[in-house]
Amino acid sequence: MLKENFNDLIYLVMVAKERSFTRAAAKLGVSQSALSHAIRALEERLNTRLLTRTTRSVAPTEAGERLIENVAPLFANIEKELVSLSDNLGKTSGNIRITAGEHALSSTLWPLLKPFLQTYPDVNIEFSVDNTLTDIVSGRFDAGVRLGEQVEKDMVAVRIGPDWRMSVVASPAYFAQFGEPETPYELQNHNCINMRLPTRGGIYSWEFNKQGKEIRVKVEGQLIFNNLASRIDAALSGMGVAYVPEDTITHLVDRGDLVRVLDDWCDPFTGYYLYYPSRKQHTAAFAKLIEAVRYQG
Repeated sequence: MLKENFNDLIYLVMVAKERSFTRAAAKLGVSQSALSHAIRALEERLNTRLLTRTTRSVAPTEAGERLIENVAPLFANIEKELVSLSDNLGKTSGNIRITAGEHALSSTLWPLLKPFLQTYPDVNIEFSVDNTLTDIVSGRFDAGVRLGEQVEKDMVAVRIGPDWRMSVVASPAYFAQFGEPETPYELQNHNCINMRLPTRGGIYSWEFNKQGKEIRVKVEGQLIFNNLASRIDAALSGMGVAYVPEDTITHLVDRGDLVRVLDDWCDPFTGYYLYYPSRKQHTAAFAKLIEAVRYQG
């Protein structure tokens, strides 16, 4: 009976993790109907309901949660031992899950990992693009990427990129009509393109620093986005002033599509760091990934 249940238990863990039969089936490489049948068969054999299904979501029952908490670490340990065996045989392989914000991924992490993945074709990386301050332990990620000032003290942090800074920009047409602000305080008189913070849902206050004087300006405007590309596009369309990472708009400024202002108020931020639990035992693949992304500047 136990042999028959191994695959079914793996299926159960994946459904509980994804909270969806559709997403779980896609990740497992099986049909949704086959996955549903396997879970039903497992519940019938155990004579216990393991999942609560609604039209919108799937969640473990109390019995299902207890079973998953007991078996999920066992499967994780089995996978770790298999990866370790491959490492001992000189083959770098395995799966790595990383969570990172959209700018961290595009500007820093992804350019570093492209050659790494070409060097180690048996290493698989799953990226979760999320601007929230994700708990990588509860989210079962191997690592995350944040600005240095945001990394928790109980994590190991490895710097992966240089300092960078934000820029205040708008289209030439916008500034021709409304004038250019000479201080951050004057932004309160402009139509600013705001960003919704991923945590707590607040609006991000723009941060400035000049000669040691730090200020935060709460701006207002017609538009609020929670992603970077839309803020840049709105600025290009002449719809207001945006506050965005400098590297994302340098080519647009050079081309004359956007105008940068308040440059002397935009001091650099500490660069991005890869962080991971200090007590986590790493595979050879993860160790090599750390060295591949470590900042050499």
